[in-house]
Amino acid sequence: MKFSVGLPMLKNDDFIEKIIACREGIYEVYFSFGGYPSGRGSVRGAESEPVWAAQSRQLDELSRLSEAGISLNLLLNAGCFGADALSRAFFVGIGETLDRLASRYPIRSVTTTSPLIGKFIHENFTGIEVRASVNLGIGSTAAMDYTAEYYDGYYLKRELNRQLDKIHELREWCDKNRKGLFMLANSGCLNDCSARAFHDNMVAHETEIAKMDNAYAFTGVCREYLKSPEKRISLIRDMNYVRPEDMGLYEGLFTAAKLATRVNPRPERILDAYLGKRYVGAVTDLLEPDNGVSLLPSIVDNSRFPADFGERVAVCDKRCGECGYCGEVLEGALVRLAADEDMYI
Repeated sequence: MKFSVGLPMLKNDDFIEKIIACREGIYEVYFSFGGYPSGRGSVRGAESEPVWAAQSRQLDELSRLSEAGISLNLLLNAGCFGADALSRAFFVGIGETLDRLASRYPIRSVTTTSPLIGKFIHENFTGIEVRASVNLGIGSTAAMDYTAEYYDGYYLKRELNRQLDKIHELREWCDKNRKGLFMLANSGCLNDCSARAFHDNMVAHETEIAKMDNAYAFTGVCREYLKSPEKRISLIRDMNYVRPEDMGLYEGLFTAAKLATRVNPRPERILDAYLGKRYVGAVTDLLEPDNGVSLLPSIVDNSRFPADFGERVAVCDKRCGECGYCGEVLEGALVRLAADEDMYI
């Protein structure tokens, strides 16, 4: 299984070098660009790095990756494009941006939530694939068929990651219709999160929101939810991440697996774990969002999961009221750290 990894939002030369060193296992690097909103916001630097400097750095990083022979994927996967969604100027801008990028870098594909962006790219750019974003929540052959004229490949609805029978069904349809199938392996989101659409919309408008006198700060509901000891079981039962040790179960089912790495403070740790198929430490270290802070001073130690965890949850019938397996996993993996023990964090 090869991996699609995200270009970090902040300067991280070590990760760029790691990607290049591990390029045999890299399918592509995905990135957002310019002022276009995406699932993780627009390109921005740290407070000490102006926006223009951040974009200049990003172009340099894209050059380094391109010179190493690594393909690229442009993200246009916002939860909302606002008043621009249908405007002529919006599509002219996308065309000019993509034309400029594709003339300099090996842009393999574009991932988008907008079927009209897919239509526009198909009509104007030969050889660039269009992929349906995981943010669309596509989880059936009917959903794929509805938009088959717009997309060349689909990210699977993350809630289906642990349903191998359903994945086989979707893979068969994709093969028959010459479409690619991709997965997001390390999401830290709760399954069927009722705040996800609201949160995705907020992220799309974060630049505007940042200029307002805001009454609340909102970073999602998961972190507060998981602070309650009785809700910790959701880290095992109600999430969809696939651990590095279990990726072998998915060989041949996906074109590639996406690793969320754009905002993780140590993305090289994620890549090392998935390429090495093993990780010792908090399972939340590998996820985005990382909700490990909700459990401190305890962690859920990935190395303490049962060896058959991946196989068990991938064929689970979801009758949680009749089964105590996830509770047993949590009990065995939950570790309370000593005050001076931060090796996992």
